[in-house]
Amino acid sequence: MRHGKLTGALALALVLAGCAAQQDGEMASTGGTASDRTGEAAPLPPPPPPPPAYAPRENVSVTGSRNRTGAMRAPNAEAYVPPVRVATDPSREQYEGEEVSPVKLVQSEPVSTFSVDVDTGAYANARRFLTTGMMPPRAAVRTEEMINYFRYDYPRPETRDVPFSVTTDVARSPWNEDTHLMRIGLRGYDIERDERPPANLVFLMDVSGSMNSPDKLPLVKTALAGLAGELGEDDRVSIVVYAGAAGLVLEPTNDTGKIRRALDGLSAGGSTAGGAGLQLAYNIAQDNFIEGGVNRVILATDGDFNVGVSDRDALVEMIEAKRDSGITLTTLGFGTGNYNEAMMEQIAGHGNGNYAYIDSALEAKKVLGDEMSSTLFTIAKDVKIQVEFNPAVISQYRLVGYENRALREEDFDNDAVDAGDIGAGHQVTAIYEVVPAGAKGWIAPRRYEDRPATEAELRMAEAAHVKLRYKLPGGDMSRLIDTVVMSDDFRSARLPRGDFAFAASVAAFGQILRGDTLMNGFDFADARALAGPQQDYWRQEFVKLTELADAMKGG
Repeated sequence: MRHGKLTGALALALVLAGCAAQQDGEMASTGGTASDRTGEAAPLPPPPPPPPAYAPRENVSVTGSRNRTGAMRAPNAEAYVPPVRVATDPSREQYEGEEVSPVKLVQSEPVSTFSVDVDTGAYANARRFLTTGMMPPRAAVRTEEMINYFRYDYPRPETRDVPFSVTTDVARSPWNEDTHLMRIGLRGYDIERDERPPANLVFLMDVSGSMNSPDKLPLVKTALAGLAGELGEDDRVSIVVYAGAAGLVLEPTNDTGKIRRALDGLSAGGSTAGGAGLQLAYNIAQDNFIEGGVNRVILATDGDFNVGVSDRDALVEMIEAKRDSGITLTTLGFGTGNYNEAMMEQIAGHGNGNYAYIDSALEAKKVLGDEMSSTLFTIAKDVKIQVEFNPAVISQYRLVGYENRALREEDFDNDAVDAGDIGAGHQVTAIYEVVPAGAKGWIAPRRYEDRPATEAELRMAEAAHVKLRYKLPGGDMSRLIDTVVMSDDFRSARLPRGDFAFAASVAAFGQILRGDTLMNGFDFADARALAGPQQDYWRQEFVKLTELADAMKGG
């Protein structure tokens, strides 16, 4: 138990003691039970009205939405947040990192297929560790999210008939003289503010005891208050909170002042009925569904789902069902100590939304202010990439990152298989490290290996065939884009420069943090030198992070 949480609980106990007679009467009328003298809270069926510490600054109404037990609450009833119960901090963070992608032989596995990923949470979370003097756990690092945190010099789409441009380029690898890097870049078209479809947003806020620290609930308020300032006149925001149970504290509105006052009136305490909160938030989103608009639940939590529907499979099943009905899910992670990143990243993926980690007010502004259009407004869904390498030109390859986005080859043409979405202005970058035929590879030649097929040798001018599939937001049938990477691009390749050099630097940084054994001694100082001097604030910050990591490694 943390001292800050204990102090808050004792102070609130004094307030509650002064209202004991009133609360005893209310408990009797609702069938609730009080805590015993040891401080343990007995189960509370419908909770009593909030104590003064939780009262919003203005009265709000609760709609007839279902609570955790499925019972309907009467319209115009007083809104509530459940009473405080001191949460147990497990002092652990949960990650589900994958092993670094293995090397593939083109002769036996020429095709690589994966879903795009536009999440950025792994980068911000790694930054949080480094700026507090710790190396991030290897399982917390997803290299593709680090690369995709930054923007690159990809051209805008020429027409909105195809929602994004596709760029490919090749360079020699800075960490292996026998390999090359092949980059694939996508850039979605931008939309102006007056073009944005109306948005029906439900802020789902964790106000449980585990959120009672400065880097959690106060930062959540800052993040969501900033997003409220970006609303248009046709947009609507509702606020649902959850602790021991879930409740609606703000009905749909676009009044920025009302939204901010409702946010400001919330405090943290209690256990975490995350599943109940999601169910209620989806009910509210469905009640206020906007045809042709954006309908999204934005979950802000440390991911500590420990009461109620906490089974991940059950959560995923509910999230996918709501996704298919047109309500998507974005997750915003906060805090340290008991952060459940594995939950946050995965449920956002199943909800066709985005996952971001908010470690500062600046990051909150970046994600929910500067990048709001790409965060909320989808221009292409179920976007998949498939690359087929020509064994007469490329002998071996590996995809840098995307381990938990890998798809089977047959999934590419199957429109029933879900994949990542791209928002307005979004960018996606993927980097392959490849070995040209005849060069020394990671895997020694096999004694009984066959020569490339005749068709491969006839097409030796082609090194790789890149294909993309996507659906328009309202469509069910995918469309195909394809392009060819020519063999000459490899023969004329030089070390990466400029924008490509920075992307390669971030890729190397992520792989070093993951303990990649194929980096040939390339270290944090090398990554910093490869990045070069930068003018952009976020890129300058990255260079500083390479310095911090280098210092912690004794570099």
